[in-house]
Amino acid sequence: MARTDANAATRIVVSYPEDLSDWGRFQVEKPPFRAYLTKTLGRVETGDEREEFVGVGCCGNTLDVPLRIESVEGGSEVVRDTEIEYVVREACGIEGGWRVQSAGGPTA
Repeated sequence: MARTDANAATRIVVSYPEDLSDWGRFQVEKPPFRAYLTKTLGRVETGDEREEFVGVGCCGNTLDVPLRIESVEGGSEVVRDTEIEYVVREACGIEGGWRVQSAGGPTA
């Protein structure tokens, strides 16, 4: 059952870097990843940053994406019913995508 108490955030805005690959964006924006965030973020504040694992290549290389909480509406506790909106922020030099495990590298 979803929490509906006064501490529940109704909406949060989460940013990821503009240089995140199309594959990485696809992973982050999928419904299962949003559901994962509502179960794991817990208490948040504007400006919080964390890296989240979003996928693994066939050879074991992982893609961790730096996410930032840009705004929080309602309470501060992310719950199942919290709406998550994504925005893009400045690039940070992240590398990764479906080729994360290839010899050509993620951006080659």
